[in-house]
Amino acid sequence: MSQIRHLSFDYYLSYEQLTEVLHDLVAAYPEMATLHNLGQSHRGRTVWLLELSNPKTGPANEKPGYYIDANMHAEEICGTSVVIYTAWMLLSQYGKDPQVTQLMDEQVFYMVPRVNPDGAEIIMTLPFYEWIGNGRYLPGEEQFGPGLHYADVNGDGVIVDMRIRDDAGEWKVSDKDPRLMLPRDPDEFGGVYYRIVPEGKLVDWDGKMDWKGGEFIVPRPQDGNLNRNYPDNWAPESQQYGSGEHPMSEPEVAGIVRWIFDHPNIVGAANYHTHSGVILRPWLTYPDSHFLGNDKAMYLALGQMGIDETGYPLISVYEDFTPDKSLKRFGSFMDWTFGALGIPTFSTELWDIFKAAGIEREDFYPLRPFNEDEMLKLLHWQDEYLNGDGFMPWTPFDHPQLGPVDIGGWKRVYTFRNPPPVPYFEEMARINCKFTLRHAAAAPKLRIRDVKATTVAPSVVHLSAVVDNTGFLPTNLSQQAVAMKVAPPVVVSLSGENVTLISGSERTEIGHLAGRSSRMISYTRFYDWPESSKALEWTVQIPQNETVTVELTASCTRAGVVRERVEIGD
Repeated sequence: MSQIRHLSFDYYLSYEQLTEVLHDLVAAYPEMATLHNLGQSHRGRTVWLLELSNPKTGPANEKPGYYIDANMHAEEICGTSVVIYTAWMLLSQYGKDPQVTQLMDEQVFYMVPRVNPDGAEIIMTLPFYEWIGNGRYLPGEEQFGPGLHYADVNGDGVIVDMRIRDDAGEWKVSDKDPRLMLPRDPDEFGGVYYRIVPEGKLVDWDGKMDWKGGEFIVPRPQDGNLNRNYPDNWAPESQQYGSGEHPMSEPEVAGIVRWIFDHPNIVGAANYHTHSGVILRPWLTYPDSHFLGNDKAMYLALGQMGIDETGYPLISVYEDFTPDKSLKRFGSFMDWTFGALGIPTFSTELWDIFKAAGIEREDFYPLRPFNEDEMLKLLHWQDEYLNGDGFMPWTPFDHPQLGPVDIGGWKRVYTFRNPPPVPYFEEMARINCKFTLRHAAAAPKLRIRDVKATTVAPSVVHLSAVVDNTGFLPTNLSQQAVAMKVAPPVVVSLSGENVTLISGSERTEIGHLAGRSSRMISYTRFYDWPESSKALEWTVQIPQNETVTVELTASCTRAGVVRERVEIGD
């Protein structure tokens, strides 16, 4: 560990530090780790992909693959450390942990610890505020048109909020803590009230725009949302904030899509975000009735492992994470990987400040105001764990355009979006790594068994074998994959020198083999279990008085390749 720089979980990694730790992991484990370049960001940074597997047990493209990424949104930087932790566990625990050893021998992992290197670097180095972009525009460049633009107007290195006295304002100061702003009661009059807006400056201001005389707009930033730029179920910017000029218009997304297309062996995926401490499953734009066949039951079974390991709830994005169903999320990673490719995918939201502060809630994507006691718990939490640095006290400031205002409020990037590294990082990484490994271990797993060779006449041999799937998932992964026609069948082939087929085929497509996910309930006459095995037979002729080797191969794009050799003859 001492030879691997920045292999630490008590601080956030810069791009330079991330690059160093990845190169050091490859240098420390050169046989099992390979670093790939998925392309360059707008600002010239490399999007790194780390590939992990044991080449001694076969080439990576003949093994089921598992894909992991994080930090798709600029401000969601803690997921990077979860991916690095997972890579470290797979490498350092090989030969020590039975599950890790089996996974590294039988599968391959593709890991992108930082999808958005420009955005993360901007968040960590420039005056920060809630921002998800990927560097196409820098903060201060991403808003267009007249109105209030985000800006660090008081020069303290932080962009937070401004409160402005207004008799028609929606907010008032709490009597229990002067930092806390509370919603004004519906029937309340006669007090001191405020409007709260982002800290910023008025652009294209004519000098006549007066807050008390009318509203001014906050132009929606064109900062880009990489999780709206994927090629399935995409919608234009006019309908979906941050979707980009066209699907895959952003280089980071284009690189990931190209890699996944070029690696059809991928059988599972995890995508790390940082909001609410939940495990998200499909769909994003449809209710659960959109699932086909056994797919929902499969997702619930896989997701239960996540619940068991992390304690996070498993929820549908559309059903439970989209309060306003008219504001659906289009063009997402999960809608593409599962909706178009049929790959079981989870998007895990790693951090829940409300739970950390002891606030119980049922709304996973809260768009409601929290009550006074709840907000006080949040303030007390950041007082304890951040020494009060998570909230800027309201401080008077003479705004050059708006006059007297107070500037202050939450530093949301390191409170609501990301936890303090100590004491949260390592435990967060550990529990999510365990779920990832268990999800990967649910992959389809081909086997050739019961191989028999019987001499039926001089130099004539009858061969038989059974090919089955001992994994949880079927070889097609999901019914969605079948419907999208992206699930090539299992193929069984026979080969050998000086072997002539009398009956049977050198290459036989046997369709798909079910996994244990199709047998999660006891047998009933009303439901036929799909086949998980297939028996095959061949008759071959070989030279007299010779012994030859016959190789049987079972292969499937999403279940890998297995081989059995049998010697026949004298």
